[in-house]
Amino acid sequence: MKENKDLSFEEALRQLEEIVEKLEKGEIPLEESLKLFEEGIRRIRLCQEKLEGVERRIEKLVEGKEGGISLEPFELKAEE
Repeated sequence: MKENKDLSFEEALRQLEEIVEKLEKGEIPLEESLKLFEEGIRRIRLCQEKLEGVERRIEKLVEGKEGGISLEPFELKAEE
């Protein structure tokens, strides 16, 4: 598998799905399961990092009082 930093979000997610599928089948030895689990955790962290990076980059257009348009950081509101 590629190094984490070289993977796109989509590639990492696809690999994570493959890992989950293999683990769910339960047909692999314990040691290999542990290695796959660890690899899955690395893929999860990579996906989280990439999503956080995108979230920081998302901006929203806001119309000002005088009709001008400006960009402001997008703030995700936590669900209550």
